This record gives sequence, C-alpha cells and structure tokens, in this order.
Amino acid sequence: MSNQRRGRWERYKVTRPFSPQDLAGLWGSIIAVVALAALLGWALDMKGGVVIVAAIPFISQWFDQKRILFQFDAAGVRVGNVVLPWNDVTQFVVATPAQGDALIGVRLQEHAMLPAGAAVSPAHPAMPAPLYVAVQNHKFDLDKMLGKARKYAPAHLQIVVAEPTGERVAS
Repeated sequence: MSNQRRGRWERYKVTRPFSPQDLAGLWGSIIAVVALAALLGWALDMKGGVVIVAAIPFISQWFDQKRILFQFDAAGVRVGNVVLPWNDVTQFVVATPAQGDALIGVRLQEHAMLPAGAAVSPAHPAMPAPLYVAVQNHKFDLDKMLGKARKYAPAHLQIVVAEPTGERVAS
C-alpha cells in the first residue's frame, strides 16, 4: 500500500466522553433519516434503503467530529475545533498534572495565525502552549501518539513533555 494512501487512514485522535446530548443528536439523526427514507419511499415510490445507505457515512462523520478533542493525520492537526496545517505546527506539548486531566497542546510557527473565530482556552499553569485541550487521562497514550507521529508526521515536529521541573523531548 502506498504511503499516500496509508496516510489517509492513519491518525491519532482523542475523543471526549459520550454525552447524553450527543447521543440524543445521533439517535435523532438516525430516526430522521429513516423517517425521510420511508416518506420518500411512499411519496416517490423510491427505495428508502438508498437514502439510509447514503446518509449513514454523513451521520457517522458528523457524530465523530463532534466528539474529537485532539487529532492529527496526514492532512494536519485538530485541537478542539481549530484545524491547523502541518507547516504551522512546530511542537506538540503534553502535560499530565497530578490533579485533573491530561493536557495536549500545540506550539505554532512564529508567522502562523489562528483561524478566525478560533476559541483559545484560558492559560493553565501546567500547559506552556497557548492552544490546548484537556483530555481524560485514560484516553491519552503518549507511546501511541509517539508511534503515530513517527509514522507520518513531518520531520520537524517535536513532542515535548511539560513537567513541573521543566520540559523534555519525548522519546
């Protein structure tokens, strides 16, 4: 399999936990699509299964996108709702404070600008990067993140671990 094709399927992502609101949206979408399929099948004498099969990938992608906190893949990096190209990112910064969730952030090139409307979290004492997200400790795996980054992230990218004593490059 070519590197280009494999890169599309390779990614590292961390998601937020399921929420009742997200699940209600998912099931509401599924019920709406099934109802639309039944209506089209009745009104237009159309096969309702076509609508259901065509809509399932969109519903799945929508639900997945709502839950992603941090992701990187061949296209770039996503931190919360902010999508960044690889050439704007210099480092991933990881902090695991004794109390609370793990923090994953990014440091940007000097010339890089955040997209318009990007929400930046308030500063956290354990996180030196300006753009970060908090993830549940059990969902974060530094070794997996390192492995995925070695496979297809640009060579200039560093993963830095921020500790109370200072920062170190993860290996």
